[in-house]
Amino acid sequence: MSREVVSHTHGHVYEFAPAMEPVYTAADGERLTFETIDSLNGAIQTDDDLLEAIPEEVNAATGPVAVEGAEPGDVLRVEIEDIRVNEDRGRVVTAPGFGLLQDRDDIEHPATRVTEVSDDGESLSFGDRTVPIDPVIGTIGVATAEESVSTLTPHDHGGNLDTTDMTTGTTAYFPVFQEGGMLAMGDSKAAMADGEMCGTGAEIGTDIDVTVSVVSDPPVSLERPLVHTDSAWKTIASAETLEEAVRLANEDLIELLSHDHGYSATEAYLFSSLVGGLEISQVVDPLVTARNAIPEEYLSDPF
Repeated sequence: MSREVVSHTHGHVYEFAPAMEPVYTAADGERLTFETIDSLNGAIQTDDDLLEAIPEEVNAATGPVAVEGAEPGDVLRVEIEDIRVNEDRGRVVTAPGFGLLQDRDDIEHPATRVTEVSDDGESLSFGDRTVPIDPVIGTIGVATAEESVSTLTPHDHGGNLDTTDMTTGTTAYFPVFQEGGMLAMGDSKAAMADGEMCGTGAEIGTDIDVTVSVVSDPPVSLERPLVHTDSAWKTIASAETLEEAVRLANEDLIELLSHDHGYSATEAYLFSSLVGGLEISQVVDPLVTARNAIPEEYLSDPF
C-alpha cells in the first residue's frame, strides 16, 4: 500500500492553535510519510554559522493533517514506523541564554558543531568520535484546546516534547481537542540525549513513516501525551518546573493504573512507587518535560 507524502513544502506551522487549516485529510488508519526540515530551517551548514544567524521563525512542524472521524474527547493514535534522516549533516548549537548551563563563563556562547553523516548513514561524526544515528521526533502534537502555543513550547497537546521515546517502533497517543485532531511534526534529531542539555540535539531533516488512527469514546480519558515503547508505557507531562512536570506524569499514571486494576488512588500511588520510573525528556524549553515509565507487564493497553 502506498503512503501519502506530506511535505513541509506543502505546509508547515510555527504554532499549534485551536483553529488550524489542514494541508491534508487522512482516512482513519491511513499510512503517511511526513517530510520535515531541520529545526533551524537550513540556516546552519558549517561550524561558523551561529544560532544568531537563523531566521526569526524556527522549529517548523510539517502539517497539520486532519484525521477523519477525530472529535474532541477522542484519542489520536500515531504509530511511528520508521524515521530516516534526509540530509548529510546534523547541527548541535547553543547560544547566550539558551541551554541548561547558559550561565557558565567557560562554555562558549554561541557555539556550533556540524555533525556529518557517515557514508553508510549509520553514524554522526563529532570531531574524531562517532555517535550512532538514532532519529527522534522533537516536536509532535495536535491542535490545542484553547490558546495558541509556539512549536518551541511543549504542553498538553504535545508540541516541543523533545522526548527520546518519540522514535521508530513507538506508538504515541494524543488527546483530541479539536475536530480532526490536526497532527503536525518536525524538529527531528539524528541523535539526542535525555535532557537535551545544550538546547539542541543533532538537528536534521527526516522522512517519518506513520499510521494514524482514531480511538473513539476511549474507555479512559487522556489529558496529555502517552507513549508505548517496545517495553513500557510512559506518561508525558510538561510544566514550568520539573517538580510539577513529574507530579503531573505520576498523576496520569495513577489514573491509568486505577482504571486497569481497579485500584484506589492510594493503591495506584503506592504501586507506582514500586514499578514506575521518572525520566527527564528535556530541561531547556519554555516548559520542561518529564515522563513516568511503567513496564508493560504492569499495565494493559488502555485503548
